[in-house]
Amino acid sequence: DVISILGSSGSGKSTLLRGILGLIPLDGGSVDLLGQNVTRATTGELRRLRAKTGLVAQKHNLVPRLSVLTNVIHGLLGQHRGPRYWSQSFAPSQARAAAMEALEKVGLAHLAARRADRLSGGQSQRVAIARALVCRPRLLIADEPCASLDPSAGEEIMAMFFDLVRSEGATVVFTSHHIEHALTFGDRVLGLADGQLKLDATAASLSATDLRGLYD
Repeated sequence: DVISILGSSGSGKSTLLRGILGLIPLDGGSVDLLGQNVTRATTGELRRLRAKTGLVAQKHNLVPRLSVLTNVIHGLLGQHRGPRYWSQSFAPSQARAAAMEALEKVGLAHLAARRADRLSGGQSQRVAIARALVCRPRLLIADEPCASLDPSAGEEIMAMFFDLVRSEGATVVFTSHHIEHALTFGDRVLGLADGQLKLDATAASLSATDLRGLYD
């Protein structure tokens, strides 16, 4: 399924995503991720859980002076430890092949050797998506994946993104301010306000009017 999370700034969307991944301590309650309790997991257990997830953050967080290919290879660091995965020059051949395959999926294989700081905003976001997909995650979390893009580029990236994740069979949780994106790409919509869950319904049962109340 694709689960979209809506809510105004400060409603708790990003905090919820960080809590799911165990990146922040919880004041109460618990989180189960892929069948394991995150709140009681050890550091090693959390690392293994995160290795089964992919993250596309609001900021692309690419390493500017490194190549596009190396940045995508970094997506495998959750599954493999050690300096061999810090650079394409030292990475195993299977890691380079997986990264190139991910770049082909987002249409940027021809830019594999380009430095990340020479990419456009849309290209940078595609590389961030390839980096998240290279480990073939069971769960993909995206925090406002089009926040830094203009509307036209945002629509293109969202369509490509969800075509890819559906073909990979991954579960997706994404936050957005775009009601249309939630209804178009989501199977289920969660609405947050003031840190509380105000809405939980299938996208097919909702209209844009139903969702605008989250922003009043």
